[in-house]
Order: sequence, then structure tokens, then C-alpha cells
Amino acid sequence: MMVTAEPHPSVRRPELLPAMLGAKVPAIEKLLVHDLAWFSHNKVDLRLNTIVTQFSIEQRAAVLATGQAVKFEKALLATGSRARRPQVAGANLGNIFYVRSTRDLLALREVMALEKNVVVIGGGFVAAETAALLRKLKLGVTMLTRGQHVWGRYLDPETAQWFTSHLAGHGIKMMLGEHLNGFEGRTFLQRVQTKSGNRIDTTMAVCAIGSEPNLQLVSASPLWSQNGCPVTERLESDELGIFAAGDIALYPNPHLGGMRREEHWDAAVAMGRHAGVNMAAKKMTKFEYVPWHQSQVFDLTFDFVGDFTRPPTRVEIEGDRDKKRKFMLRCYQLNKLTGYVFCNADSRRVQKSRAEFPRIK
Repeated sequence: MMVTAEPHPSVRRPELLPAMLGAKVPAIEKLLVHDLAWFSHNKVDLRLNTIVTQFSIEQRAAVLATGQAVKFEKALLATGSRARRPQVAGANLGNIFYVRSTRDLLALREVMALEKNVVVIGGGFVAAETAALLRKLKLGVTMLTRGQHVWGRYLDPETAQWFTSHLAGHGIKMMLGEHLNGFEGRTFLQRVQTKSGNRIDTTMAVCAIGSEPNLQLVSASPLWSQNGCPVTERLESDELGIFAAGDIALYPNPHLGGMRREEHWDAAVAMGRHAGVNMAAKKMTKFEYVPWHQSQVFDLTFDFVGDFTRPPTRVEIEGDRDKKRKFMLRCYQLNKLTGYVFCNADSRRVQKSRAEFPRIK
């Protein structure tokens, strides 16, 4: 049995933003990983629009919002994450949007057809991708971020400055080093206010300030920790038979060291596949993974391989960043290689870097 609060089966999330906002007619069915017939053919009892209200480790049972209690032998928790919401005044006003689900994007699509300007709040991957897409759709876009550069958390200062300038060169107004103070308006948004005292007139804003793992279901159980659901190298928790995958899973990584939580599509797919095999197998295997994700912004395609939880202390650049916009960064923490950043690179080179990524000795 697969239980999901979504109104449709799983979608290819990296394609969601351009498909929902950029297409003339959004077509969810084109983004489905598997259609409804696949679930029926493979004897999967799919429950859409269904919430699990209780999860009992002791009784090995899940209670659905319908009131049905479902007994299980093994369970996989893959509840994903939700958009982080700013804790400021006016955050519940109308026309403040998030870009996490199909519902979010359908609502944003409906309103943006009537608007001319938008403020995008955030300086990470989703913020940059959203700002670029809305700018390509001819909206006036302002990016508001507390960092001195966009992607300053992932890149060295020189490359982050280059990328920020690239966004500005495409007509995005940059407000750097600004902290959100609140939203103004009666029922619907009228202004965005910063802590420095700036007030931006706008009737539409997109918040892209990160995400939080959906751990409410296990909040009062041993499956909970402050930074995710802890699992072993086999993706099984200390409660035998209960596994976790995707955004909520806090797992040991032999390549990067320590316990990590990944928030990207490729990791969720890899974890889900591995956890499913281990749940069905007589002998479980270890999950080994080198993080990778891709981000497309205007004419730039970035591939990030490795650990980007902290900005690098130094980088080595190979290629031409300024003219050809095709380069690779080797990223280090002191003398330790922690990751690669590729811009407009051949996909085979990217995957080779993953295959050859060193393990912790």
C-alpha cells in the first residue's frame, strides 16, 4: 500500500516548475513517474488524497484520515518536506506563494497572468530558478536575499558574484544583504518590508527560503531527531522493519562522512529504490551515494557533485567562466576535496566525477 496526501501519483519534481509555469497548458500527467495503470498492474494499493494521522511502532499500525487502521510488517517513511514559511507579520496575506507542490504552482500560475511585478524572497536554488523563469515570462522580478550574493552558501565569493551579475544582466533587480521584515496589506499583499526600512510596492511575492522535513508523524517517537529520521547504512531505523528515504532520512555517508540529509530529487529516487530492495530482500545491502543535483538558470546549466553544506574555503577553476560560460570548480575545505561545480558541462564528465569521488579513509 502506498499512501499519499497528493491528488496524483509521484511526479518528476525537477520538471515541475517549468512545466507548470512555462507551458501554455500545464499537464500533470506528462510528469508522472508512473501512471495509475502501472500501480494497478503491479498490485500496488494506491491511496491518493489520504493522510496518515497516527503511526504506531508498537502495534505496527498506521491510522488513515478515513479512520481505517492498516497493519504492516514493514514500513517506509518518505514524507518529504514542506516549504519554510517566514515568521513575520503579514505572512498569511493573499498573493504570497510557495513553489513546493502542484497546488502551489497552479495557484501561482493563475495569479501571475494578471500581475506585472513579483518579489522573489531567497537566495538559493529554488529562488534563482523561479526568478529566472518568471523573468523569461516577461514579469518584472526583484530578488530579495540576505546574502551578499546569490548562491553564496554554495560557491566561492568570486563565482557567486559572477552568477549574481549574470542574473542582473537578464533584468532581475537585486536587493542584496536585505532581511525580510514583513508583508503589508489588508487582505492581499501590497508591499514587502525589509529590516533596513525599504518598502517594495508589489502585489505578488514568492517565498523560496528553504524547506523543513515533514516529521510530524513521528515527532513523539524514537524515529524523530532534530535534523531528520535517523537510519543506518541500510536505510533502516533502529526500529527494525521501519525504513526512511528522501528528504527526512538522516543517513551515514561513507564518501562525505557523518550523518547527512539530502533534499534533492536524485537522492530521493536512489534512496527509495534502495530502501525498497532492502525491505523485500533476505539480505540487505549498504546505501552508498555521492550527492548530485542540477540547476538550470537562463542559459546556464549547473551540476553540483559532493558536499555543499558549507561554502568552500578555496576553489580551483578549470575552463572559461566569463566568455564561454563553461567551467568546472574543484571545491575544498582546507585541503580536503568536498565537491565539484560544473557549468554547461558534458553530462558524461559530471557522472564520471561522481563515480570517482573519493571515500573517507
